[in-house]
Amino acid sequence: MATAVKVRTDFSAAELRRVAAASKHANQSRRLLSVAAVLDGMSRTDAARIGGMDRQTLRDWVHRFNESGPEGLEDSWSKGHPPRLSAEHLAQLAELVETGPDRAVHGVVGWRRIDLQQIVSERFGVVYHERTIGKILKQLGFSHVSARPRHPAKDEETVATFKTYGPPRLQVAFPTAPFGLRQRIRRLGRWPAPRWRSARPGPHKTSGIGCRF
Repeated sequence: MATAVKVRTDFSAAELRRVAAASKHANQSRRLLSVAAVLDGMSRTDAARIGGMDRQTLRDWVHRFNESGPEGLEDSWSKGHPPRLSAEHLAQLAELVETGPDRAVHGVVGWRRIDLQQIVSERFGVVYHERTIGKILKQLGFSHVSARPRHPAKDEETVATFKTYGPPRLQVAFPTAPFGLRQRIRRLGRWPAPRWRSARPGPHKTSGIGCRF
C-alpha cells in the first residue's frame, strides 16, 4: 500500500478554512477544506469525501498544495497548442483574400478553400485541412459567398439587348407585348401556350359526395 503524502505544515487547518471561505472559486474551496481536514487528522478517505473526490484525486491535489500552496488548488486550464500562423501571416492572408486572385496567375476568378490551402502551404510552410482554412477565414471576418458565375468573355451589350424581352426574332414579332407577357416570352423563348382551367376549380359537394372538376 502506498504511503500517504505528507502535507506541508506552514498553513494551519484554520487558516485554510478562512482562505476557503474567502475564495470565489468553489472548486478551490472544497479542495482547501479537504486538505484542512487532513491537517486535523481525519482519514484521507473521509477528507476526500468532503471535497467530493476520491482518495487518489486528493493525493494529486496534496502534491499541488505542497508545491504552490492554496493557489495551487485553483483550476488550471490548458491554453492549447499555440497558433501555427503568426499574426503577421494572418494579416498577409487577409490582404490576399481581400485583393482576390489573379486569373492569369492563379487560374481562378474567386478564391476557394483548396486554393488558399495551397498558398498557405507554399508561402508559410503550414499544411491545413480545407475545413481549417474555412475556420481561419471565419476568424478573420470573412464569410462564404457563392456569387453567380460570370464568363470572362461575356458581352454586356448582347446581354442588354436580350434582356428587353427575349431573342431578337421575338422582339421583332412582338414589339409591344405587355411586360408580364414579355417576361414569359423571355423565359420560354417562344409565345406561351394557352393555359386551360376548369370552370369550377376546387372541391364541390354534390349530394354529400366531394367531387373535383
